[in-house]
Amino acid sequence: MTSLLSRRLALVLAIALVSPACAQRGSNVAAAAPLPDFADVAERVLPAVVNIAVIGETGRIPPELRGTPFERQFRDRRGRQQISGAGSGFIIDPSGLIVTNNHVVGSVSRVVVSLQDGTELPAQVIGTDDLTDLALLKVEARVSLPTVPWGVSAAARVGSWVLAAGNPFGLGGTVTSGIISARGRDIGTGPFDDFIQTDAAINPGNSGGPLFNAAGEVIGINTAIYSPSGASAGIGFATPSDLARGVIDQLRRDGRVERGWLGVAVQDQAPEPGAAESSRLRRGVLVQGVERGSPAARAGLRQGDLVTGLNGEPLETSRALIRSVAATPPGQSVRVTLLRDGRQQELSVQVGRRPPGAN
Repeated sequence: MTSLLSRRLALVLAIALVSPACAQRGSNVAAAAPLPDFADVAERVLPAVVNIAVIGETGRIPPELRGTPFERQFRDRRGRQQISGAGSGFIIDPSGLIVTNNHVVGSVSRVVVSLQDGTELPAQVIGTDDLTDLALLKVEARVSLPTVPWGVSAAARVGSWVLAAGNPFGLGGTVTSGIISARGRDIGTGPFDDFIQTDAAINPGNSGGPLFNAAGEVIGINTAIYSPSGASAGIGFATPSDLARGVIDQLRRDGRVERGWLGVAVQDQAPEPGAAESSRLRRGVLVQGVERGSPAARAGLRQGDLVTGLNGEPLETSRALIRSVAATPPGQSVRVTLLRDGRQQELSVQVGRRPPGAN
């Protein structure tokens, strides 16, 4: 009996000694990672998130609305005109400038924007960019419109909380939350793929809507989803704000985007496994072909050259070369460092204007 009492007393003492520490650790964990409350952020940003309707004459119902209770609501009462597409966008200037996806508006002539209060305004397409799937619209309103600020997507970290807003399935202003699942995703849509991946629910109709950080800043434009069923599978992709801002600024200023171009076909080249330390000199971008009459041809680049640097900065991937050149204004010269026949050389190339459909 004495032995049993002693064991019980020891157990009580152990609990008394351990519990405060455990409670403290648990308290610290809870304090370090509280669940977010997006209510204040949502209330602040939603007035600047818009629904976008594309009006067509085809009589087609948007695929995302077929078979839903909202199909009938999207039939235009004026006859054959019907909404042939639906998407989302956000206002970046109180004068009525709106960012969305290029694939939302396409080449249509009539776009209608709905504000959070139900106001419908015709929109003009200021400009589009197919390579980044971005578009800029303009509406004329009698009052100054609410806006949302750009954020810095480079500061976003994997695991950070995000809020997606938009018009899924034509339902209107909707928010979903999640985290950044990955960064720098290449999903095969083009040479400028650099998507933020998120598990915040993104569905048809969310395209062109903003992805916010916890401060209510736009760090991405919701653009695509991966889904076997066509609905959210927890894998959505957003164009980073750092890429989008430059494109939108050009569309705002010129109505189009001009990019630099060399006129070369390239591929990555890395040292062979087990190669010697000196093989690092062979890491770079291999020139597979040079277009006749292109800026690269005029500067003397040749098939088989290994490009290792641009303007003094090392290059290791063809994607980095394409993006760096694309960001260079046409007419400006760049210094290309390369290896040819084992010897390092440097050429000055006057960048040309990237033609439609160029690699």
